[in-house]
Amino acid sequence: MTTLLYDGSFDGLFTAVFEVFEYRYKDVDITSRERFHQENIFAEIHEVITQTEKSERVLNRLEQNIGKQGVYKLLKVFLSEDPGLENLILSAVRQSIKHLGENILENFADNNILQISKICKSVDRERHRMTAFVRFEKMQDGIFFAKIDPDFNVLPLIRKHFNDRYQDQKWMIYDLRRNYGILYDLENCEFFYPDEKLDFSQYQQKFHDEENNYQTLWQRYFTKTNIVERKNLKLHIQHVPKRYWKYLTEKW
Repeated sequence: MTTLLYDGSFDGLFTAVFEVFEYRYKDVDITSRERFHQENIFAEIHEVITQTEKSERVLNRLEQNIGKQGVYKLLKVFLSEDPGLENLILSAVRQSIKHLGENILENFADNNILQISKICKSVDRERHRMTAFVRFEKMQDGIFFAKIDPDFNVLPLIRKHFNDRYQDQKWMIYDLRRNYGILYDLENCEFFYPDEKLDFSQYQQKFHDEENNYQTLWQRYFTKTNIVERKNLKLHIQHVPKRYWKYLTEKW
């Protein structure tokens, strides 16, 4: 078996896929350098150098074969961070070439395609919940800041939603688990990558006075409007799972 090692990026992965076909590899495994653990000292290692031209050639061919929505599904598989994502994507690419003109991502009789479908549904649920449960807090510098800790790397999937919805204020969304975020400055909406993890030890001390007042008022409102006799915790958790409560001011 040949193991292709890439840098963990989207372009890096599709460069690796290109080189599987370029070098006519049959029995292969694609994995990021970060996750690689060599168990067989005699295994053949192929080091992939990310090349945008190669990546784009694969993506353009994929778009012709499975459409933009198909490519978008494979992006969600990549963002899922599933341990087997690289080889699931490689399988889809191979099938798209072998079965031209067919919607191979609907062939649920194939285990890899079925797994891709399941991953996409899970990522979609997380994306939807992030758009619903993200809470911004106004900081002393006037920027509205939100912390998230999603199961999947969904920031690229929610960027457009927040960019379209909040165009009249500066805001940031920061992924605690992956140490990067999105910054909107009234003109541009860009990803940012701090050199070190942000320090939240004195986070609440950096709140704007308006934010403290707002949170107090909101918590009082929630308490006053809550009808104890109609409380249905099981139904509530079904719609708002406990792991999202940390985002909600009324749950603090």
